[in-house]
Amino acid sequence: MKYRDAIFAIIAVVALALTSVALAGVVYTDAYARTAQAEVHGVRALTLIASGEEVCDPANMLSSNDSVTVQQ
Repeated sequence: MKYRDAIFAIIAVVALALTSVALAGVVYTDAYARTAQAEVHGVRALTLIASGEEVCDPANMLSSNDSVTVQQ
């Protein structure tokens, strides 16, 4: 019984170590960093909208004089 418990404990520790290495490999990629940054910007925008604060940046707004034509 002790041997079986020891084998399961060793398997659990090895699995945890492999999972940690795999997670570290994913976290340190550029794709993960860009995705996390985009998520932070999205959460910040949703928080601002939910709080009722203005989120409009005058530099990015379209004026009524701007016209967009659609070609069919």
